[in-house]
Amino acid sequence: MLEGIFVEGLIFSVMALGILVSYRILDLADLTCDGSIATGAAVAAICITNGWSIPMAMLLSFLAGILCGLCTAAIHNHLHIPGLLAGILTMTMLYSINLRILGNKANVPLVRVDTLYDWFPQTLGFLSSSVASLVGTLLLVLVVKLVFDLFFRCDMGVAIGALGGNEQVVLSLGMNPSTLKYIALGLSNGLIALSGAMLAQYQGFADANLGQGMVVQGLAAIMLGEFLFNSNRISLITLRVVLGSIIYKGLMFLGRRYGYLVGITPNDFKLLTGLLVIISLIVASTRIRAAEESARRKAVERVMGGDRNA
Repeated sequence: MLEGIFVEGLIFSVMALGILVSYRILDLADLTCDGSIATGAAVAAICITNGWSIPMAMLLSFLAGILCGLCTAAIHNHLHIPGLLAGILTMTMLYSINLRILGNKANVPLVRVDTLYDWFPQTLGFLSSSVASLVGTLLLVLVVKLVFDLFFRCDMGVAIGALGGNEQVVLSLGMNPSTLKYIALGLSNGLIALSGAMLAQYQGFADANLGQGMVVQGLAAIMLGEFLFNSNRISLITLRVVLGSIIYKGLMFLGRRYGYLVGITPNDFKLLTGLLVIISLIVASTRIRAAEESARRKAVERVMGGDRNA
């Protein structure tokens, strides 16, 4: 039971890392996530059921997610449509595409084929099945996190971060913001689709409706992580996302298990998730204002102290 919460949280954290790229680093409201996570699940399910290897299925899911992100970037860059609407358009179109990938079926089961979560217990045979799944997922997520951290330490990653902060800085360096948006949105949705591929294999089926409400859940996980500690280091920022995702899944489990005691049912979870995001935004805004006020007060005190010394 406890292992399952951690496995779901770790799988969820890969998607949250993708959302982190668009919402926090690039500062672009991208709703493609709700479609691209289902695309990743659909591609992985079809590849595995047709006899493709698991690594190849996951790679193709990642590449499919990149294509989803590139589609959103193309609509945003070349048609000059706001990022929010561009993501909505791509997400809407992806629903029909995902049904096509799944062979015009609402879902495809993975119960009669070997998946990643059959392979982990076989490879780590000295561990129990649930612990092997947890260890295997943890190792996979750590690899993803390491590559993510390294990318955002290189020049390209720093430039994407600068684009989210101030586009004029990127222009002054002679870089093309449109190209950086292609790379950032491609990477974002590639990670989201990879999470979808892992989730489909963990739950045993791929569903065209898998992505409903995933953006809000991902934001909730990111914001929960931000309450743990403050840091501007990319390695600690991504660690916050992973921990926040696990905490979020733990809260959802507690809601399912003990929510009846206070009248909460699974039908209330999306409402509660939305309220959690709103509360997190209010708290974050209050903290920022308090920090700015404290900095302003200290600056005034330094100036007044200097005047008295003079």
